[in-house]
Amino acid sequence: MKLKEIAKRLGCELEGYAELEITGVAGIEAAGPKELTFLANRRYRRAVATTRAGAILVDPREELPPRTRMPGLAVLRSENPYLDFARAIELFYEPPKYAPSVHPTAVVAASARIGAGAHVGPYCFVDEGVTIGRNAVLHSFVSIYRDARIGDDFFAHAHVVVRERCQIGNRVTLQNGAVVGGDGFGFARQADGRWFKMRQAGVAVVEDDVEIQANACVDRATIGETRIRRGAKVDGLVLVGHASQVGEDTLLCGQVGLAGSTKVGSKCILAGQVGAAGHLEIGDGTVITSQSGVPNDVPAGAVYSGYPAVENKQWLKSVAVVNRLPELQKKVRELEEAVERLREKSAGGR
Repeated sequence: MKLKEIAKRLGCELEGYAELEITGVAGIEAAGPKELTFLANRRYRRAVATTRAGAILVDPREELPPRTRMPGLAVLRSENPYLDFARAIELFYEPPKYAPSVHPTAVVAASARIGAGAHVGPYCFVDEGVTIGRNAVLHSFVSIYRDARIGDDFFAHAHVVVRERCQIGNRVTLQNGAVVGGDGFGFARQADGRWFKMRQAGVAVVEDDVEIQANACVDRATIGETRIRRGAKVDGLVLVGHASQVGEDTLLCGQVGLAGSTKVGSKCILAGQVGAAGHLEIGDGTVITSQSGVPNDVPAGAVYSGYPAVENKQWLKSVAVVNRLPELQKKVRELEEAVERLREKSAGGR
């Protein structure tokens, strides 16, 4: 594809050889002379001077090193290089397409209703009373339990499970091993110390345009519902506990854990390995940095870090102090020794 055509499709300003034939996309350090790359992270700015890429997506305000103004590297100016690179990938990579069919090894209950254009792959199981919309793909070994309701353009990769009575919206993607509606972790202690399992009578609801990645679990509520709202993205190995709510367009990154009844607002980012204690609220637009532990409510628009999680600026100051503790300890010891010498000197002069 000609570079000028790529620029037109992405809506970017082109600087350089418009007739350059681009055959693919790659990272800035691996790209070759016929590939498009991008610069969105300042850490990779030095690599611009040595990249072998034929063209690069950059911010309009980015001042590139002199070498890049040579004819060898064309430039596409983009207000969002990362987003436009993601769009460029789609120009060169077409995911596999699945013909409408039901594999002979699949088991589909007589009362299940599946819309037109669906592909039901090997060893899938669709239980009684299930409703699935149009153009669904159940790849292989997918299990849809009784009375689940699923919208159009659903894509379930291998080993996905959607449990009984759960609800899935339109254009939802579940990556390998994702489980929607597994039992919440609810047990009541008995007088003899043993645990009584609480029947998980609620459901899990996943709204439109959600993606849940590999081996993530969205537990059903004990009563009521667990809900993932429109456009949210749930990374691999994430646990959304029973009766929790995740707001629209929120990101839950790898290994995030939400204990039961956690409410996360819209457009939040919970970075990797964040843990929330449960029965708390995280406001809209909040960012929780990686490995933070959240024991209490977090206000909207805040950036929190650490354990227990506090405002990021406060946490950075605390870390700076912690890093100086060995030095401070040494100074305290020196002061203690100096005070002791003064005491001895004072006592000897009496």
